[in-house]
Amino acid sequence: MRIVRFWEMAGKGGDTWLSARWGMFVDSLIYPLAQAPYLDVLDSGAYAPTVIGAPIPASTVKLLAPAVPSKILCVGRNYAEHAAELGNEVPTEPMIFYKPPSSVIGPDQAVVYPAISERVDHEGELAVMIGRRCRNVREEDAASVIFGYTIANDVTARDLQKKDGQWARAKGFDTFCPIGPWVDTSYDPADRRLRCLVNGDVRQDSTTALMVYSIARIIAHVSRFATLDPGDLILTGTPSGIGPVLPGDIMAVEIDGLGAIHNPVIREGS
Repeated sequence: MRIVRFWEMAGKGGDTWLSARWGMFVDSLIYPLAQAPYLDVLDSGAYAPTVIGAPIPASTVKLLAPAVPSKILCVGRNYAEHAAELGNEVPTEPMIFYKPPSSVIGPDQAVVYPAISERVDHEGELAVMIGRRCRNVREEDAASVIFGYTIANDVTARDLQKKDGQWARAKGFDTFCPIGPWVDTSYDPADRRLRCLVNGDVRQDSTTALMVYSIARIIAHVSRFATLDPGDLILTGTPSGIGPVLPGDIMAVEIDGLGAIHNPVIREGS
């Protein structure tokens, strides 16, 4: 099941947009849902989204980020080669940082290059969406709290990251967390090829099999200190090959079987 959020075109000539809605993407059609699908849970624990109204052609909607998280937790240095390319060692346990929900944007929306930064980097990643409120999850139970998977780009102001000595500002700018195009609830993330391209040129090309810490280990670690709520996101780290982008560039992050997300880069104030 592929879950999206979207704006539906309305008005004469499709010149206005209705409010954001959740939907289920099936064969170029979107079936509108009554609410966020992870809120519709049967007694058995299975998700049963409520479809309302007739299906809508996907060509008549604008896809948004398929997430409205209360928090976004991210794993730093979860690929050994990426840690090495920045001169760092692999941490002895998952290294966690936050991105604010205000950083989230969707497919084809612009990443804004901040005027106060002189280097902004792409970081393609696999993201996990939580489906159930949980705390102190055991590794062997981690799969039971996952709603699905999507693609993320952990955009980073690299110069500010080095300057500040902590990552809140460098990772937290508005538009610095593109997510999409959908959340896939039946996706198997094991050993999937992950690529990031800038203007069609491959920058990152790796596989999720090279993660240092597994998704189950990450969820267990994070849930020891933070209650996870439905819709929350966990970004699982980026492989080697990170590099700078400039205003005018177009970034694309692709993960086999999960699709791709494209985002242009624009200068602040443009």
